[in-house]
Amino acid sequence: MPEITYREALNQALAEEMERDDSVFLMGEEVAEYDGAYKVSKGLLDRFGPQRVVDTPISELGFAGLGVGAAMTGLRPIVEFMTFNFSILALDQVINSAAKMYYMTGGQIPIPMVFRGPTGAALQLSAQHSQACETWYVHAPGVKLVTPGTPADAKGLLKASIRDDDPVAFMEGELLYNLKGEVPDPDDGDFVIPLGKADVKREGADVSLITHGKMVNLALQVAGKLEKEDVDVEVVDLRTLRPLDVDAILASVRKTNRAVYLEEGWPYAGIGSQIVATIQEEAFDYLDAPVLRVTQADVPMPYAKNLEKLAKPDADRVVAACNRVLYRD
Repeated sequence: MPEITYREALNQALAEEMERDDSVFLMGEEVAEYDGAYKVSKGLLDRFGPQRVVDTPISELGFAGLGVGAAMTGLRPIVEFMTFNFSILALDQVINSAAKMYYMTGGQIPIPMVFRGPTGAALQLSAQHSQACETWYVHAPGVKLVTPGTPADAKGLLKASIRDDDPVAFMEGELLYNLKGEVPDPDDGDFVIPLGKADVKREGADVSLITHGKMVNLALQVAGKLEKEDVDVEVVDLRTLRPLDVDAILASVRKTNRAVYLEEGWPYAGIGSQIVATIQEEAFDYLDAPVLRVTQADVPMPYAKNLEKLAKPDADRVVAACNRVLYRD
C-alpha cells in the first residue's frame, strides 16, 4: 500500500465521494480559492468547480445553517470549519437543527451532512484555539462523532461519514495533517471503514490503553516504551465516539483486567468519564484495579510553551498511569 499523509488521505476521500455522488459538495472558509486552510481541499475547485467547492463568509453560524438547509433538500454537504474551536459559534445549527430535525419530523427529513475540521491543541495557539471539542458534540443525541488517528482511518471513515444519512461531526487532530501512513490505493477498490467499529492498534495482555484521535500515536509510543519493561500494552483506538464500540472496550478489559483511558480533552465530564462508567457497569467483575484517566490539565490551554507542554497529556503521565493500575509504582 502507498504511504501518504493524513491530509492527502482526506483529500482522496473528498474527491472520490464527490466523483461518486453529484449531491456531495464542500463548503467553508477558504476551501476553494485557497485550497483549504490546511490544504485538505487542494485541487478540488479545479476538478469540481465553484458550485461544488464553495468559499463562504467568515460566519460559522450562517454557513452551518446553509448546510443544514441543503441537507434537508436532499444534498450531502460537507461543512468545513477552519477549526472546531470556531464551530462553537455554530452550535445552535449543529445541535438544535441538524441533530434534532430527523427526530422532530418523525423520520421524514434526514440530515445527511458532515461537519469536519481540526480539533484540539496545536502549538502555542492559546486558549481560544486549542480546545478538544469532542465532549460538546458527543453529548447530543442525533450527531455521530468520528475521530480518526491515522491516514487510513481518516480516509475510510470520512467516506463512510459522507455516505451516512445522519449528521456527522468529523474531528481531525490539528497536528496530524503531516502524519504519514499506509492507505489502500484507490485503484484497489472502494475503501470504506464502517462507523462504530473500534480498532485494536496493538494486541496486549497486561493493560488496555483506550484512546481516540491524535492520542492514538501517543498511546503507541507508550506501548513501545513499556514493552522494554516487559509490560504488554493493548492499544484500543475507538475511532468513533458515537456510536461507541462498547463490545470492543469490554473485550479488551476482560482480557487484560486493567484499563487506562487517554484523551486530549479536559477531565471534568470528559469522554473518559463515559468510558469509565461503561467499564464499571459492564465489566466490573473483571477489573483488578481501578480504571484511570489521563487528560489535559483542567485549565484553559496556556500560551507559554513551557506551560502548554505541562498542560497536555504526555508519555510520562500515561506510563505512570499504566504502572499504577499494574501496581508497579
